Amino acid sequence: VCSMGNSTSRLYSALAKTLSSSAVSQHQDCLEQLDSARLDPIDPKDLLEECQIVLQKRPPRFQRNFVDLKKNAASNHRPIRVMQWNILAQALGEGKDNFVQCPMEALKWEERKCLILEEILAYKPDILCLQEVDHYFDTFEPLLSRLGYQCTFFPKPWSPCLDVEQNNGPDGCALFFLKDRFELINSANIRLTAMKLKTNQVAIAQTLKCHETGRMFCIAVTHLKARTGWERFRSAQGCDLLQNLKSITQGAKIPLIICGDFNAEPTEEVYREFSNSSLNLNSAYKLLSPDGQSEPPYTTWKIRPSGECRHTLDYIWYSQHALNVNSALGLLTEEQIGPNRLPSFNYPSDHLSLVCDFSFNPDPDRLL
Repeated sequence: VCSMGNSTSRLYSALAKTLSSSAVSQHQDCLEQLDSARLDPIDPKDLLEECQIVLQKRPPRFQRNFVDLKKNAASNHRPIRVMQWNILAQALGEGKDNFVQCPMEALKWEERKCLILEEILAYKPDILCLQEVDHYFDTFEPLLSRLGYQCTFFPKPWSPCLDVEQNNGPDGCALFFLKDRFELINSANIRLTAMKLKTNQVAIAQTLKCHETGRMFCIAVTHLKARTGWERFRSAQGCDLLQNLKSITQGAKIPLIICGDFNAEPTEEVYREFSNSSLNLNSAYKLLSPDGQSEPPYTTWKIRPSGECRHTLDYIWYSQHALNVNSALGLLTEEQIGPNRLPSFNYPSDHLSLVCDFSFNPDPDRLL
């Protein structure tokens, strides 16, 4: 079970021989055995090629373009590319989410994982924030660690994936950063509270130091409670996360980026809490709108038995006094998404990935 092959056999060393056991404890035991002798690095180009071989019978991936958002602010360092994505837990996609227009064939994990990896490899993020990860130990940690990422996973205490037969363990949030670009200073796994009660939602917050600039910043990933009727609950979770982040960033002295599926439209209270926080946050994807004040019309679009669901739920928040958004990846158009919506043979998740390039403001205190 633990064998992943060696670097001499490209396709099957990387993709086909990732861990196959579904028990999380077995994954962890296996990974501990592998830790002392880390597997050979993978060339991302080789892995992308391997994914494309697996996907050769599927339609080609959609083209999305970056929108330049620089405001004449020249940066003397490489931008930091951050990717936010709810990748759709495999157990939920196959067992609970009822995407009535999506053929089950399109959800096969052996191919869908390659679509997910292809999207990640295409945009080459320095930092990757994922939600609904239920294949961390058998896919994402083994592969992304070999691509040079440091990997962290925090599962939900009572994951709905566990209710699905033949599940692959609990889903949760995962955070990955390139070790050659950043040093980990501090890491916190946060179980969010609401009304003083521990909840089933989690967050990861890590303080990183950029090797190139010496600047520190905090990156956080979260996934708030879903469904209509839970607005006050999400608001309480958001307040708890903000309180934790205020402490971690010493009240905004350390710049902050928060990625997440908030399960909340911009009209919700939790959105206003983040907008009005003393951490001086802005939502990066607002900058794509003509006036810089409006969120995209959708970040998720699916059809369930109850009808069509088109919502803006996913965000990348950032410290607007300390960071500049250089560019943001445009969303898929309605035409690209198609009448059957997401997920599909073309796209592996019901949520769109968000990708932004950030640079440090040379004089952050002036704007506080």
